Amino acid sequence: MEFAAQLQDYLERVERAIDELVPPADTRPVRLHEAMRYSLQAGGKRLRPTLVLATAGLFGRRANPLPAAVALECIHTYSLVHDDLPCMDNDDLRRGRPTAHKQFDDATALLAGDGMLTLAFQLLSRHYASTPALATELVREFADAAGSEQLIGGQMEDLLAEGKPEATAAELKFIHLNKTAAMIAVALVAGGLCGGASAAEVARLREAGRSLGLAFQIVDDVLDATADTATLGKTAGKDAKDGKTTYVKLHGLETARLLAREQTEAAVAAIQQLPGDTTFLLTLMQQMASRKN
Repeated sequence: MEFAAQLQDYLERVERAIDELVPPADTRPVRLHEAMRYSLQAGGKRLRPTLVLATAGLFGRRANPLPAAVALECIHTYSLVHDDLPCMDNDDLRRGRPTAHKQFDDATALLAGDGMLTLAFQLLSRHYASTPALATELVREFADAAGSEQLIGGQMEDLLAEGKPEATAAELKFIHLNKTAAMIAVALVAGGLCGGASAAEVARLREAGRSLGLAFQIVDDVLDATADTATLGKTAGKDAKDGKTTYVKLHGLETARLLAREQTEAAVAAIQQLPGDTTFLLTLMQQMASRKN
């Protein structure tokens, strides 16, 4: 299948699975579940669930990867909802429309984020109950990636670095290895686990994911500095306005672009060592590196 057709197939499968696996909007309390669906069904690139499905396809099919893909999108979306809150980044726009706290209110957005995070682990425990070893592996990987030493820890360090003039390259790398790259890496790892990858292959996937995640974040920093709000679907130029430590601020535009290419090449090199037809994954990685929004 050609890349565009394969990507569309993955996206359609993810959208159907979100609709099927997330509680309906009329589930009591209605306002909470409306807010959860508002955020989860706002579109977006669906990169992380697509990476889960594509990676699982390299190794066969130990188990259906869709519940894991939706669980990961729940965690990712919860992190965006909380990140947009006034007490965090205080943003009004996400995926081209009002953020959850603007569409509803701060408390509802906070609880919707809590609901999505919890739903992720409900999905893993329910849908992989017949393969308890796999369920345990997935829960451990997702909990580690989303926990205080990775996603949440990276977010904390990001907040602490705001307006900090002496922030270092090592501090910046720590932030984004955890805030961004951990969730990209766990997408590849989860796909590998659902597909039946060996321990060595899972390690290779983790390595690729960390590099790909760093590249993704560096490109994000570049786009925040160079693209407009309409193209991005979120407020452009906000990093500089808020005094955030970014790759552009620390290294400049050209060096940031070079670093993104280097990290993408490292991810590609790792994926090329895996079995199966890696054409789709490699093309997706290159597109992630060259994206305009």
